[in-house]
Amino acid sequence: MILKHISGNCYKSAVIALSLAAASCSSSDQKNAQQNQPTPVVVQPASLQPAIYYDEYPGNVVALSQVDIKAEVGGYITGIYFKEGDHVRKDQKLYEIDRSKYQASYAQALASVQVAKANELKAQKDADRYIYLSKHDAVAKQTLDHALTDLQNAKSQVASANADLVKARTDLNYSIIKAPFDGVIGISQVKMGTLITAGQTLLNTISTDNPVAVDFVINEKQISRFQQIKSENIPSQDSLFTLRMPDNSLYNLPGKLSVIDRAVDPQTGTIKIRLLFPNPDQALRTGMSCIVRMHSQEKAEQILIPAKAIVEQMGENFVFIAKDTVLNDNNKDKKENAGPILVAEERKVQVGQVIDSNIIIRSGLEQGDKVIVEGIQKLHSGSPISTGRPAPSANAQNAKP
Repeated sequence: MILKHISGNCYKSAVIALSLAAASCSSSDQKNAQQNQPTPVVVQPASLQPAIYYDEYPGNVVALSQVDIKAEVGGYITGIYFKEGDHVRKDQKLYEIDRSKYQASYAQALASVQVAKANELKAQKDADRYIYLSKHDAVAKQTLDHALTDLQNAKSQVASANADLVKARTDLNYSIIKAPFDGVIGISQVKMGTLITAGQTLLNTISTDNPVAVDFVINEKQISRFQQIKSENIPSQDSLFTLRMPDNSLYNLPGKLSVIDRAVDPQTGTIKIRLLFPNPDQALRTGMSCIVRMHSQEKAEQILIPAKAIVEQMGENFVFIAKDTVLNDNNKDKKENAGPILVAEERKVQVGQVIDSNIIIRSGLEQGDKVIVEGIQKLHSGSPISTGRPAPSANAQNAKP
């Protein structure tokens, strides 16, 4: 009975082992079959197309002229004659400082000039009289010398009085602050009655508004390109340079290359470029950030493919293309009508500018190459493929209708 029981257990163990082995072989065969099954992909031929694109650079709007307004004389603000944010004209009256003491100083200086001139006139008459008497030996030489000295002192007093008058007149004029040029004035930093200090207190800032400049930087490798544009003197109505505004809209007027800075920054290897843009409606404001768009000047057609076909690895770019091949001899024996099949081939490419959903291929592809654009996630070089939509995901396969 004990032997019979042991024999029964051995029989059961053998059956279980055979079942596991059969299941393992079946699973392995199924896995191999899945691995050899072509991956469904979507291909698109690489084509030559006109490449219309823009090189973009971050930029800032700057005024061609901008000054901080400060007073040359001190005192209390007694008048403000502009509206903040308005366009002002050159020599337009902006501020007035209490003029009473400057008017008094001017009047005093004017009176001093009149007194000095009267003294000069008296000294001149005395000198003329003594000169006449000296010719007839009717006056001592010393008396004549004193008269001439008094005349010279009187003239010096007149010059000094005139200088004081000019200073008093200048201070009086400086008590009225005017716009130095046409432009937009900002928010006033002082109010009526504010006591300001000469040369220190900031009153306001004024800047030119039409045209305005847009500054941006480029790599030193691009200097020759911009130098050629500047030397060709492309007319302003050309749309070579345009702006993208902060709200992502396009500015409706084109710009023109104005200045290439004198030197390259040795720390960054960049150089500043300045464009000029007309600004009749004051849509461009000083300090505004924007994107400079430089229209491509390449006239030759370029190879374009969908950007999603690019695979980036270790800083390099690759694509998969569908390549025709033939079945090996073993497969020919198994399949009567053996013929060409498709496999994925990895190809290194040099990419250029992105244009919408496409990208320019500088090298690595030729026109007509069948580029795999969908289903590339599980591919490697040599993977068998079939053209069509990508296979559904595991979740989609397991989902019940």
